[in-house]
Amino acid sequence: MTSSAPEPGQLKPSWADTLRVYLEPATLRMLALGFAAGLPLLLVLGTLSFRLREAGVDRGTIGELSWVGLAYAFKWAWAPLVDRLPLPGLTRWLGLRRSWLLVSQAAIMAGLVGMALANPQDGLRVVVWCALAVAFASATQDIALDAFRIESAGAERQAALAAAYQTGYRMAMIWAGAGVLWLAARAEINATGYQNAAWATAYLVMAASMLPGVLTVLLSREPVRHELPPARNLGEWLQGAMVEPFTDFLSRYKWQAGLILALIAVYRISDVVMGIMANPFYVDMGYTKDEVAAVTKIYGVIMTLVGAFVGGVLAMRLGVMRVLMLGAVFSAASNLLFAWLGTRGHDVTALIFVISADNLSSGIASAAFIAYLSSLTNISYSATQYALFSSMMLLAPKFIAGFSGHYVDAYGYSHFFVSTALLGLPVLLLVGLAARAARR
Repeated sequence: MTSSAPEPGQLKPSWADTLRVYLEPATLRMLALGFAAGLPLLLVLGTLSFRLREAGVDRGTIGELSWVGLAYAFKWAWAPLVDRLPLPGLTRWLGLRRSWLLVSQAAIMAGLVGMALANPQDGLRVVVWCALAVAFASATQDIALDAFRIESAGAERQAALAAAYQTGYRMAMIWAGAGVLWLAARAEINATGYQNAAWATAYLVMAASMLPGVLTVLLSREPVRHELPPARNLGEWLQGAMVEPFTDFLSRYKWQAGLILALIAVYRISDVVMGIMANPFYVDMGYTKDEVAAVTKIYGVIMTLVGAFVGGVLAMRLGVMRVLMLGAVFSAASNLLFAWLGTRGHDVTALIFVISADNLSSGIASAAFIAYLSSLTNISYSATQYALFSSMMLLAPKFIAGFSGHYVDAYGYSHFFVSTALLGLPVLLLVGLAARAARR
């Protein structure tokens, strides 16, 4: 297992060298591409749950609809195709990574337009199918983008690239969360009842917000890849695309592979399971779209930037495993704050504090976790192996999250938030064991 911490006997980089990495072109590209990656997620999950709850959809159905997000958990299944299969015409022009990025971004934009034009009060079928299309295209973009990022710099730069990617990603999530609520509130004719036209306007703006990512892909260089020998037949191609990426990981890490995969599978479980019910919670607590948007837009942005930056810097100087532990503690603790918020009634000041703490902890944890996953990959199979890791990160949490609405109906929000915090306790044990194995 590798890490970005300096080896014994090596000099640590100076603070100036550490900070200068954030101004390099590869890092700045990751900021824009991270924005494109983060934009679709909430539009098919968290923000959609706010929209559906406002439209009168029950919490149990909203929780089950979060299973749309399982598309992200199964992206390993088609990752070998994205890793190795050229797209006719486009790949010759743009290269393998950029061609897949461009196609997936176009599909995301089309799916968001479909979600904008659909009305959930007329039935959920069109909304669900368009959300599935967005999720599938977004997962495909993630596969290509993770490979693009890993191949764009050496291991010593991965923490900085991960921090820049995570900053752009979290800014996009704020725009796709607070931004959508703000846009929908501005587009309302009056302040009462569900207005689908207002939500349609907001979702159309989100589709247009993918354009900076498209432009970045067109203006970027294709990263230099480690070319594998060409396959002589279909069987050999399938062996290289589907089998070797997984056997390579097992052969490199041996008995540690099970521990690593277990850690990956549960590291973000507290955040993911809790996140589905956060927006229905705001609606049921009486917070308006403007209030949630304003708090997230101001305090969420600031704390997200601080968290991602601090996570990346600490990972480069102290090592990824220490920051992973810190992020795991913060993530579980922030869920307890939501339980406390549920006892405060309509308290905007308390909402500011909780959202700020949640974004700070998520920024730190995510920056360290992305750097950790990147350090595990073999650059020869970067897209497939990273897709496997990031898929495992979501499989169990997304499945459990589908029952979150029924849990809240049965036990209430406070009990739910405390339970999601307790889900983070095994994570602390696994991080400790993984760190100990790494030192050996």
